[in-house]
Amino acid sequence: MGKPTSTAEPIAKSLEKEARFGAAFLRKYGLRLLLLFAGLVLPLWGFAELADEVREGEPFEFDEPILHFARDLANAGFDRAFLLFSALGYEWGVVPFDIALVLVLALKRRAREGLFAGLALGGSALLNMAAKQSFARARPSLWESIAPEATFSFPSGHAMGSMTLAWVCMLLAWRTRWRWLVTISAVAFTALVGLSRIYLGVHYPSDILAGWTAASVWVVSCFFLVFRHHHHPWQQRGIPKVA
Repeated sequence: MGKPTSTAEPIAKSLEKEARFGAAFLRKYGLRLLLLFAGLVLPLWGFAELADEVREGEPFEFDEPILHFARDLANAGFDRAFLLFSALGYEWGVVPFDIALVLVLALKRRAREGLFAGLALGGSALLNMAAKQSFARARPSLWESIAPEATFSFPSGHAMGSMTLAWVCMLLAWRTRWRWLVTISAVAFTALVGLSRIYLGVHYPSDILAGWTAASVWVVSCFFLVFRHHHHPWQQRGIPKVA
C-alpha cells in the first residue's frame, strides 16, 4: 500500500505562498498603506470626533486649562515671537509661499506636482471657510487678545493652512535627499503656528487639532488622487508636461 497523503503539506505550502505574497505586497505598497493610515484614516476619525462634539455644543475638558496655562506664560518676548509665527502662519508666510510654490511648479512644467499643490492648497482654504460657516463656533473669550479675530473659530485656518503646506512639502520632498530637513522644518513650523494661536487666545486647542486633522485628510486624499497608478512626485515617465 502507498503512504497516505497528508493534508498538512499542501496547507503549509499554501500558507507559505500567501506569506510571500503578503511580504511582497508590503514591500511594494507598505509606504502608501502607512501614509493612508497616518494621513487619512486616523485624522478622519479624529476630525469626526471633534466635529461631533462641537456640533453638539459640548465643551472639551482640555481646552480651557491649556488656554489658561498659555496665558500664565505671557510675557513681552513670547508676545513678539508668537505674533510673528501667527503672521507667518497666514498672510505673511503661508499664503505667499502657497502661491509661489504653485507658480514655480507651473513654470518648471511639473504638471502633476503643480496640480497636486494647487488642489491641496486651494481646496484646503475653501474647505476651511466652508467649515467655519458650517460650525459657527465662537472664538475663546477668556481674556482680551493682543491680536483679536472676528471670524468663527472651528477649525483654525492658521492650523489648517500651515499643516496643508507642511504635508504638500513633505510629500513632494519625500523621494529627494531633502526629505528629513523638509519634514523636521515643516513639523516645527506647523507646531509653532498652532501654539501661537493658542497663546494669543484666539483659538481653542480643539480648533487647532481640527485644523491639523482636516488638512491631513484633504492633502493625502489629493495625493492619492493625483499620483494614482504608481506615479510619485518627480517621476519622469508618464508625467504630462505643459507645452
